[in-house]
Amino acid sequence: MRGREFKDFVFQEIAAVAQAFSSPKRLEMIDVLAQSERSVEALAREVSMTIANTSRHLQVLKNAGIVRSRKEGVSVIYAIADENVLAGWKALQTLAEKRRAEIKAVAKSFFAERGDIEPIAIEELQRRLNNKEIVLLDVRPVEEYANGHLPGAVSMPLAELKRGLDKLSKRREIVAYCRGRYCVLAAEAVAILKKAGYQVLRLEEGIYEWKQAGLLVEKGNGRMLNKKEMKTRR
Repeated sequence: MRGREFKDFVFQEIAAVAQAFSSPKRLEMIDVLAQSERSVEALAREVSMTIANTSRHLQVLKNAGIVRSRKEGVSVIYAIADENVLAGWKALQTLAEKRRAEIKAVAKSFFAERGDIEPIAIEELQRRLNNKEIVLLDVRPVEEYANGHLPGAVSMPLAELKRGLDKLSKRREIVAYCRGRYCVLAAEAVAILKKAGYQVLRLEEGIYEWKQAGLLVEKGNGRMLNKKEMKTRR
């Protein structure tokens, strides 16, 4: 193989991986699969696409080595190939933020509309958790929570939040988190909780950033609210 052939081959392979990241819907799929594995049907519901279109996008990602799959009965389950994919996805987000100022501007406006003006960062969350000052709510779907969640977090998926309000005490500040910087679940939770009269903040980061900070995560079904976190009944 000559030098030109070698360079053409290498850059063609890199371009094939880059092309897998070139679709907004495929990026959203990566963002969801970063939380936990999903069947084609479940992922289609999550990203609001038909099963056929979802399957086609997943094949592109699989051919590029971004995701892997396994059979479970009649279902095909997809997952992120490895941690390198997540690192690449987060690096792409950071690059886009630096080159496309509109991203931060639109994000700031979106979150502000929901009363989420100043999100909390990981360092401040740690301090408040250590001082037992807050109730930490994970508002992602239960399967994502079970696959990995912040220590001490209580699972209360957004779809169940309104039904669970009567369990939460208003004497404790609440911090809600979901998948990361551009996840809307925690922002919607902030809006619901504030409207109901709770003091609530959103954690700007997600599980990936928490782990990148060298912090441990918990797995499994987690815990229930304790007496201090629950609304007092008379």
